[in-house]
Amino acid sequence: MNRVCSIFSQLLQLFPRIEFEEAVRKHKAERHARGFLCWGQFVAMLFCHLGKAQSLREICGGLAASEGKLRHLGIPTAPKRSTLSYANEHRPWELYRSVFEQLLKRCQGEVGPRRKFRFKNKLMSVDGSVVELCASLYDWAKFGRTKGAVKLHLVLDHDGYLPSFAVIEPARKAEVKVAREFRFEAGTIVVFDRGYIDFNWFRSLAQQGVFFVTRMRSDLVFQVKERRQRPKNSNVRADQVVLVGSPKHDQLEIPLRRIKIWDEEKQETITFLTNHMEFGATTIAAIYKDRWQIELFFKALKQSLRVKTFVGTSANALKTQIWTALIVMLLLKYLQLRARYGWSLSNLVALLRQQLFVYRDLWAWLDSPFQPPPALEGIHDAQLELSF
Repeated sequence: MNRVCSIFSQLLQLFPRIEFEEAVRKHKAERHARGFLCWGQFVAMLFCHLGKAQSLREICGGLAASEGKLRHLGIPTAPKRSTLSYANEHRPWELYRSVFEQLLKRCQGEVGPRRKFRFKNKLMSVDGSVVELCASLYDWAKFGRTKGAVKLHLVLDHDGYLPSFAVIEPARKAEVKVAREFRFEAGTIVVFDRGYIDFNWFRSLAQQGVFFVTRMRSDLVFQVKERRQRPKNSNVRADQVVLVGSPKHDQLEIPLRRIKIWDEEKQETITFLTNHMEFGATTIAAIYKDRWQIELFFKALKQSLRVKTFVGTSANALKTQIWTALIVMLLLKYLQLRARYGWSLSNLVALLRQQLFVYRDLWAWLDSPFQPPPALEGIHDAQLELSF
C-alpha cells in the first residue's frame, strides 16, 4: 500500500534542503540562531500565506494544532510567537530572495515554447504596485504626510508569466529610477506603461540592444521623419518614424515608431511608441495588450496571499513576508505548469488551502482534484451495518 505524507510536506519537498542550507550559509542567516532554524521560519511563513493566517498568533497556533504532522515538515515543534517575530525582524530577507531564484530556475525548466506570438524574442513586462501601510507603525516608509507605503517593482517573464525579478522600495522612489537598474539580454522586448517614459533610459535600452513598447504621453512633441504604408482594412490609423521630444528636455536623437491604433472595444485611439522597426503595427499593439498580465499578477498576489497586512513592522520583516509571498506565487505557477487539470490560480490556492494537511498524493490530486483517493487496502466501500 502506498503511503504519502501531507500535501504541505510534499510542497516543501520542492525546496531541496541542500540548496536551502547553501543559501543560509551564503547569507549567514543562522549566525545568532538559538535553536530556531531558518527552515522553521520558512515553513511558518509559507503557512502564513497558504493557510491565510492573519497574525503571528494564528501562524504559531495553526502549526501547533498540527503537532503530530510537523515532523513531516522538517521541524520538531511549532515556534513561539516571540521567536518567529524576532526571526522575521533580524534574519536577512535576502535569504528568501535566493530561495526564490532557486525555484525560478526549476519553473523555467517546466515552461514550454511560447505560442502566443510568432517571434522568438524574449518578452518581459515591467511595472510596480503600491502596498499601503500605516504611517504610525511603518515610519520608515512614509509616503506623504499621513500615509506610508512601499512599492513592489516586478519584471514578469511572459514565458509562463513567471515573476523573474523583483525589488521592494519605499513608494516615494520613482518607478523609472528602479527600472534603470534592471538589465536585459540583447534582443529582449520590454513593455511598460507611460509612467516609465524617460529618454535617458530609452538610450540605455537601445545601447543594450533591447527593444521596448510603451504608450505615448500627450505632453510629448514629435517630428515625423517617415510615414509608413498602413495595412488596408485594418484598425491602424498611423505608422510613422518620428523623433520625440519634450518641452522640458532635449529631443531624443533615437528614431522611434509612433503607431496609432483604433480600439473598437473602448472606442478610442491608442498611440504607441517603440524602437522596433520590423514588427507589424498590429503585433506592437498585441504586445502592449499582453502587458495586462502583470496587472493580473499583482491582483492575484494581493487577493490570494498575505501582502496587504503584515505580521511585523520592521523593513526586514515586511520584505521577508513579501519575498515568501513571491515564492508561494512561483510555487503555484509551478503546480499549474505541472498539472494536467486546467487550474485557475484562485481555484488552486483556495482548494490547496483546504487540503494543506490532508494525506494524499499531491500530483494525483493536481491532475484529478475531484476524484476520490484510492481506497486503502482492507477497507471496503460498503458501510458498516449495525447489528441489534
